Amino acid sequence: MNSVSTSLDLATPVPQIRLFCDWLQETRGIDFATYDELYRWSVEDLEGFWRSIWEWDRIQSPTAVSAALSGEAMPDMRWFDGATLNYAQHVFSHVDAAEAAGQPAIVALDERGASEMIEWAELRRRAASLALDLRARGIAPGDRVAAYLPNIPAAVVGLLACASLGAVWTLCSPDMGTNAVLDRWRQTQPKALIAVDGVFYAGKALDRSAALAEILAQLPCIETVYLVPSDCAVRTMPDAVDFAAATARDDAAVAGFEPAMLPFDHPLWILYSSGTTGLPKAIVHGHGGVILATAAGRLHFDLGPSYAPNTIGERFHWYSASGWVMWNIQIGGLLSGTTICLFDGSPSGTKTDPDWTRLWDFASRTGVTWFGAGAAFFANCRKAGVEIAGTAGVERIRALGSTGSPLPPDVQRWGTAQFAALGRPDIWWCNVSGGTEIAAAFMAGNPQLSDTPGRLQCRHLGAAVEAWDEHGNPVIEEVGELVCTKPFPSMPLYFWGDNDGSRYRDSYFGEWPGIWRHGDWLTVHEDGSCTISGRSDATINRHGVRMGTAEVYAAVEQLPAVADSMIIDLEDTQGGSKLVMFVVPSEGKAVDGDTRGAIAAAIRTSLSPRFVPDQLIAAPGIPRTLSGKKQELPIKRLFAGWPAARVINADASATPDVLPWYIDQAQAWQRDARSEADVRAEHTS
Repeated sequence: MNSVSTSLDLATPVPQIRLFCDWLQETRGIDFATYDELYRWSVEDLEGFWRSIWEWDRIQSPTAVSAALSGEAMPDMRWFDGATLNYAQHVFSHVDAAEAAGQPAIVALDERGASEMIEWAELRRRAASLALDLRARGIAPGDRVAAYLPNIPAAVVGLLACASLGAVWTLCSPDMGTNAVLDRWRQTQPKALIAVDGVFYAGKALDRSAALAEILAQLPCIETVYLVPSDCAVRTMPDAVDFAAATARDDAAVAGFEPAMLPFDHPLWILYSSGTTGLPKAIVHGHGGVILATAAGRLHFDLGPSYAPNTIGERFHWYSASGWVMWNIQIGGLLSGTTICLFDGSPSGTKTDPDWTRLWDFASRTGVTWFGAGAAFFANCRKAGVEIAGTAGVERIRALGSTGSPLPPDVQRWGTAQFAALGRPDIWWCNVSGGTEIAAAFMAGNPQLSDTPGRLQCRHLGAAVEAWDEHGNPVIEEVGELVCTKPFPSMPLYFWGDNDGSRYRDSYFGEWPGIWRHGDWLTVHEDGSCTISGRSDATINRHGVRMGTAEVYAAVEQLPAVADSMIIDLEDTQGGSKLVMFVVPSEGKAVDGDTRGAIAAAIRTSLSPRFVPDQLIAAPGIPRTLSGKKQELPIKRLFAGWPAARVINADASATPDVLPWYIDQAQAWQRDARSEADVRAEHTS
């Protein structure tokens, strides 16, 4: 694919949030002098705000809608009773306007250079064709359809086809280990599967046919397999349905198909987020909640239709593996009528030939105007000495997005300086933080606010977010627990299989009944900006993808050399993190090269390579509570620099004898971190 030229003016368009405020004044007669005033109204008058979003985004329901919000307290709230809608129908409401303006729906490129551009009408035709094929094979509303796909157009087609029918979409990335996939799909029992048999990543062909065969052998519930073939597979699947053929019905064959209008809270997809115990949580989001939250989110993303005069030619990219919630956010660009740009491959080249210019080259070749990635990507670009100005065409980018971990201020300033050298001194950073749990953001950006390097510019409209101390009091300019005190439309409907709702309540409402506890450390600043300081629980967050420690222990502690273990994820000041595993070796064994190799292999096979520890430390024992739980969070806090007296209580420990060893290790870790910081400061001065 050659460099793409579109008609987007390089001047910054009128912000969507300004257009929304103008519309509020015109249609409601209400005016806000500051963002803080707008935000306060959005959380104090939830019904009024979310009704305005419904109308602003032209969400359609053929049935009458009663109250925008009803119910007594979270999580037992209901949104837009009586409404019927469909995610896919809302996407396809943009077809005619986008086609008339000559704007595509999807521009895709993989690391080997293969490209594809899909027009809006073509996307609708393929999705309708697949929906008809699924229906003919017995897929009905509420049935689960699984996908084992990377970030390719087929995944978008699959999601839209399932949404059209009312089937429930559930996706796992092919880089996940077989056990991790099975732990998720055994819970949800999919009836059909759309899969690749191999992928090409970081310069290597990776055969996934054996893993796919194992998944099918363990899941007899899957009655139909659609195959997206690759040139990386060893095995063949003669009984699989050809995905290309299933999506090939012509316009006449799909002319009578329309997406089913479904209740507001009909399940759309199942995402997975792990806690520290038990199986991954199978989080169910509904059509209506996702549509509504995405509509409000585009005000913060400043994302407009690619066919609108103000944002003509807009192209939205967020680099993401398909198993990360940011994949869903990226696809959500279609709900705004925006062209999305998909990259399938490694953002950093290969191990032997690292190249952090890959994504910038992709952005240039596909005409990206809005570029998002994990914070670690930008930090690695800076570390690698990338000169963004060396890639012609990236000056079309007007906005940069970051999430997955806190973005260091110096990294953001570096990126701003890089774009200033390109003649874009006004480059806008949209740092966001939310999660799989809500498939949206709690804190986000606003192009009308001042630049806040390393911070999130503001709290998200309609999200009653606060930082609370241990007594449940809101705090300003202090680190506290991130809580949401009022409902947000894309909070989970429920967890799949959690029939009495107890696991859902325990996960988010166990600390303070009726109050959502998110599991992040948050500081709300006087100016309204926010800082995330990492996870307040022991969940592992690797480049925005979360995994429960229980899954790691299940893989590692079956090894003969491992008697016990504990793993913690330690965020650093450069936007990344280090996974540290403490290992108690079995009698007669040692934490040597063989043990390290066995642990790495077990995690790669069962989970994913991204969860292989960065460091293994032989430990005399694992600290546990009196009830036998591993004390992951106190130890993580120790290593983060918290005073031992504040996080360690020997009287509440079943293993008080090992605690001094961990205190000593944490102090040494902090000394080393300070030394490294001093070296960096000296180097940059």
